[in-house]
Amino acid sequence: MTPPGPPSAMVDLVGWLVAALAGGIAAGLGVAWLRARRRHRQALEERGWLLERERESAGRSAVEEERARIARELHDIVSHNVSLMIVQATAAREVLTTLPDDAAAALAAVETAGRTTMTELRHLLGLLAPAADGGEEDAPQPSLSRLSPLVDRIAFAGLPVEVRIAGEPRPLPSGVDVTAYRIVQEALTNALRHGTAGKAEVTVRYAERSLRVEVLTSGPSVLTGDRPVPADANGAGRGLLGLKQRVAVYGGDLDARRRLGGGYRVRARIPVDGP
Repeated sequence: MTPPGPPSAMVDLVGWLVAALAGGIAAGLGVAWLRARRRHRQALEERGWLLERERESAGRSAVEEERARIARELHDIVSHNVSLMIVQATAAREVLTTLPDDAAAALAAVETAGRTTMTELRHLLGLLAPAADGGEEDAPQPSLSRLSPLVDRIAFAGLPVEVRIAGEPRPLPSGVDVTAYRIVQEALTNALRHGTAGKAEVTVRYAERSLRVEVLTSGPSVLTGDRPVPADANGAGRGLLGLKQRVAVYGGDLDARRRLGGGYRVRARIPVDGP
């Protein structure tokens, strides 16, 4: 006589328990795999971040070393030749009436030293900012008086620009004038390059003791919020960082931020003598 088999309910329960156990094991393995994958991705990201930091650090060190070398050379050249020029000019003044030939020789030495100094300065400054095929050598000096051609080029490229001049325009020190122009140029070029602006507004304000420059762009920004614009891996913001250092030389300050409504704001204040 054949023994009775297990009840069907018992078979179903055992099958359900086996399926549940298998499912639990599979889910556990899946979770463990996802965690391992996440840890691996995080490790790769951290490694990439560390490598990028190392590259940036090495690049900064190389730039700082080169700048220090050029600064030493500039100091040696200028101090030596200017000292020579002072000595020769003093000698020429003392014998100008009594020994005109000696005075003429001393002044010729001053002229030679001056020419030598200018040649060396052009060479060293050319290392800092070499002109492309000499094309920029004969170009007019950048100036706020030349904003119109810049604005026309930017507008022709697709970014409408409105310029406002506040206060009474007056002659500025050449370094301040060039720096202000470069601030406007860099801000407009960045907005055009990244395609984050619908239009731009440039305001140049001649205050009593300072020059103020502001560039506002409207439109969506990649990241919104009133936060400083970082220098990313593609170099965006590095131009503004250099300008910030240049503005600081004159005792001023520059700030670049994303606007809450979209777009960017670049604002600079440069102290200048009163009118």
